[in-house]
Amino acid sequence: MAEIRNFCIIAHIDHGKSTLADRLLDFTGAVTSREKQDQLLDNMDIERERGITIKSHAIQMNYEKNGVDYVLNLIDTPGHVDFSYEVSRSIAACEGALLIVDAAQSIQAQTISNLYLALENDLEIIPVLNKIDLPSANPEEVSDDIIDLLGCKKEEIIHASAKTGVGIEDIIDAIISVVPAPQTDDNAPLKALIFDSVYNPFRGVETYFRVFSGKISKGQGVKFLATQKKYSADEVGTLNLTQTPKKHIGAGDVGYLITGIKNAKEVKVGDTIIDVDSTDTVGVSGFEDVKPMVFAGIYPVDTEDYEELRSSMDKLQLNDASLVYLPESSSALGFGFRCGFLGMLHLEIIQERLEREFNMSVITTVPNVSYSAYTRKDPEASILVNNPTDLPDPSSLDRVEEPFIKATIITKSDYVGNVMGLCIEKRGEIKNQTYLTTQRVELIFEMPLAEIVFDFYDRLKTVSKGYASFDYSPIGMRKSKLVKVDLLLNGSSVDALSSLIHADNAYSIGKKMCEKLRQLIPRQQFDIPIQAAIGAKIISRETIKAVRKDVTAKCYGGDISRKRKLLEKQKKGKKKMRQVGSVEIPQEAFMAVLKLND
Repeated sequence: MAEIRNFCIIAHIDHGKSTLADRLLDFTGAVTSREKQDQLLDNMDIERERGITIKSHAIQMNYEKNGVDYVLNLIDTPGHVDFSYEVSRSIAACEGALLIVDAAQSIQAQTISNLYLALENDLEIIPVLNKIDLPSANPEEVSDDIIDLLGCKKEEIIHASAKTGVGIEDIIDAIISVVPAPQTDDNAPLKALIFDSVYNPFRGVETYFRVFSGKISKGQGVKFLATQKKYSADEVGTLNLTQTPKKHIGAGDVGYLITGIKNAKEVKVGDTIIDVDSTDTVGVSGFEDVKPMVFAGIYPVDTEDYEELRSSMDKLQLNDASLVYLPESSSALGFGFRCGFLGMLHLEIIQERLEREFNMSVITTVPNVSYSAYTRKDPEASILVNNPTDLPDPSSLDRVEEPFIKATIITKSDYVGNVMGLCIEKRGEIKNQTYLTTQRVELIFEMPLAEIVFDFYDRLKTVSKGYASFDYSPIGMRKSKLVKVDLLLNGSSVDALSSLIHADNAYSIGKKMCEKLRQLIPRQQFDIPIQAAIGAKIISRETIKAVRKDVTAKCYGGDISRKRKLLEKQKKGKKKMRQVGSVEIPQEAFMAVLKLND
């Protein structure tokens, strides 16, 4: 018990979390030279291809120091703001955290936000200055920044290089001496927090947990507090590089549980595992439910695959607890799901995982955020608007509120003007400006979430030449002047392309949407008008001209009336086609509408 240390690694994107985890595993001998590979814990193809961590990964290491065998439970966490929920779950299962700071880039926005998250949970922080082997490293200056942020002593900061293996032993010594051992009792009633789960097609649901009190043994009867369902612990064990079965898992340790659960809905992340006979109703204070930021519809390409998509979503939710979805139907796309994501990268990853892991071809509608609408009849009762089609009739509408966020941007002082210009363009309001050093500035803005969803992050990187870092947190709903812009193709509205836009931008965005669609939709045998409308008022129009067959080609010589007769016949045919013809919208069109500023 006293020999257990539970810790996680937190940092900004690309500050070297996964590489440091690799070195720790090497040093403690948790992996053999044959099993060694870069980003060892990133086991998804997408993670390896993109070089980012998407999922938190838990692994156990054994280390002997001064004749004592220590058990070190490490959880590697993602750095991107869209996966911050993964970080909060990992923090709930730990007592200490390694705060990694890049010696060349210094402290970034996500470093600060993850640090505050760790401090709220009373974790012991070990500051690590990584990448000191880089030619551009500036350890002295960055050490001062860390001291200002944490209030620690200079000698407490460990200088390391995850690439070359410098300082790894110092880090492990610090973990053993600084991170406290879990304060629990083996003889107390069983309480374990579920912090992750995965679906195994051969063994059912594998649940990852951290024991807070008591112990869990093989063959023991257990109960999940949220569902009140009872199971038998068929197998328990620890999470080494491969799962290692054990007789029992004691208090303070991290392990996995297999109970043969087939239904993914029965396991909820943040739930508490208790003894089968226990009457306890108070669970481990875990983490709050996730709040999705961005909503989009996901529909199967073939409507027959709906049930298959549902079971794929269930299994995916098991592995990614921040995914929220509800069934919905659309006149154009049939049956599908309304899904909530934490950001655009999260949406992209989910779409890719559905295709790769479950072979599901899906159509994704234009993402949007959730609004609150209030009618004149009942100005206090809010109506949740996840989809522009849910917006009440404009004549009965009192007001619409949209979610606002507090955005923290850290950038070089040379680019402050560019960053401010971008934020003001996105309806942002500056609240604070702090010079962290002579070269680095922290800007705090309040801005609508809808404005940052699509291309804000990309454009921020562009205007700051890649130096700016960005983090955000929700601050609630505020009244806003929003209008619903519908897109009409050949006179009929396309649900999937409707969007709620601020009144000041509606005309320009409507015009851009029409222009974009004109380029993407293939030409047909008849003219296709593309219109953007607010209610009954058309604000923009583009026309895709018909592919015209030369019907007079065979008419050489003779009277002009013969040609006219053929042209009139063609005209009538086109008119009829236009009435009955339908327009296929390619999948690229849905996503291209988002990238209007490119």
